[in-house]
Amino acid sequence: MHEMSIAEGIREVIETSARQNGFARVTKVRLEVGRFSGVEREALEFCFDAVMRGSVAEAAELQIIDIPGRAMCFDCEKLVEIEHRLDPCPNCGGVRLLPQGGDELRIKDMEVL
Repeated sequence: MHEMSIAEGIREVIETSARQNGFARVTKVRLEVGRFSGVEREALEFCFDAVMRGSVAEAAELQIIDIPGRAMCFDCEKLVEIEHRLDPCPNCGGVRLLPQGGDELRIKDMEVL
């Protein structure tokens, strides 16, 4: 379960930011997660709650923002949304696609006190 290490990494970022910026509590963390990132949402939510215990983000709300998969189609020259990396172009049916997004995994922002 790599979601545990992801949650631990988020905790490190939060604690470093708290020390550098002088806040004492985090009430909400908004996380952008791309469709192709390989992250299981439910597992990450569970791990986040467990890992944040005893930190400045204990009991913080985790809001996950889903980022769609995108690709550039070489056949119709359009940027399109796709469900899976190997899907054909939903616009023209072409199979020559270059992924352009959907593998994101980053903290968008936090609400702090």
